[in-house]
Amino acid sequence: MKLGRQTVEFEKPISIECAYSSVGKKEADGPFGNYFDKVFDDELIGKDTWEKAESELLKETIISLMQKNKTAFSDIDYIFSGDLLNQCTSTSFAIKDFNVPHFGIFGACSTFSEGISLGSFLISGGFAKKVICATSSHFCTAEKQFRYPIEYGSARCPTSQWTVTGSGAVILSDANKGPFVTHITTGKIMDLGVTDANNMGAAMAPAAADTILAHFKETGRDEKYYDLIVTGDLGSVGMKLNIDLLKKEGIDISNNYNDCGNMIFNQKEQSAKAGGSGCGCCASMFCGYFYKKLLEGEYKNILFVPTGALLSPISALQGESIPSIAHAVAITM
Repeated sequence: MKLGRQTVEFEKPISIECAYSSVGKKEADGPFGNYFDKVFDDELIGKDTWEKAESELLKETIISLMQKNKTAFSDIDYIFSGDLLNQCTSTSFAIKDFNVPHFGIFGACSTFSEGISLGSFLISGGFAKKVICATSSHFCTAEKQFRYPIEYGSARCPTSQWTVTGSGAVILSDANKGPFVTHITTGKIMDLGVTDANNMGAAMAPAAADTILAHFKETGRDEKYYDLIVTGDLGSVGMKLNIDLLKKEGIDISNNYNDCGNMIFNQKEQSAKAGGSGCGCCASMFCGYFYKKLLEGEYKNILFVPTGALLSPISALQGESIPSIAHAVAITM
């Protein structure tokens, strides 16, 4: 059922049947290291390039997800997946041998919630019974594409974020097994003219605030309804801006709010500056930590709002601003 312009409520909630997370060593050394399912100590994951390593990271995550859920690829109707690299090449090479119909998607760091949204729509419409939604990112591939090669040794400013080497994948289905996706609020592209690619939190915060406001308005819920509102990946800078933007609208989320980018690293001890980012940040945090906490009953209602900065190396070099987007997924146990 459509609620307003941006929100859909599912008549039958969509099951998040299984989740799996994989990360690199730096992520495993952070505060939530014990929650990730698999840790790769070798950043190259046995490959000879960073790009091949990221493909292997995503491939191993999806294969492990299937093994964990005891599901065959022949039972999967579609895979939704994306990453940060040009033409989503990590995804293409990771899943090319799975023989499953595939939608390649891109929403930068919001890609995971975009996949969950689209997969949920297909299942709710009766066009699929089981769908995989997955994303990945790798610090070295992102640095190479968006900033400088690692060997350059460039300094990082306090507002910059550290791209997470990580991957997360879920199986969505029509099963009567929680946690469940109950609502989707699809974001709009927001652009307030931020041009600093080293301050993506500032660029993305307006999109997060706009989507959260739309969700509250169209569902009739407020911040108190949720045990936790979690964005990703605004980092510590964007997180504070999001709180301030919502306070101007009369909404205070500060008591039950956090951000995946703010959480995944110990920012001072691990030299992560403003925190984590990348498609794999919110995906690995959700699949590794939040999913387990939902199963344990610590959280009953979560509003999960991954955010994405829609810039490219070309747009940055041409002096363009950074458009951003955020998609909200309401999840209940």
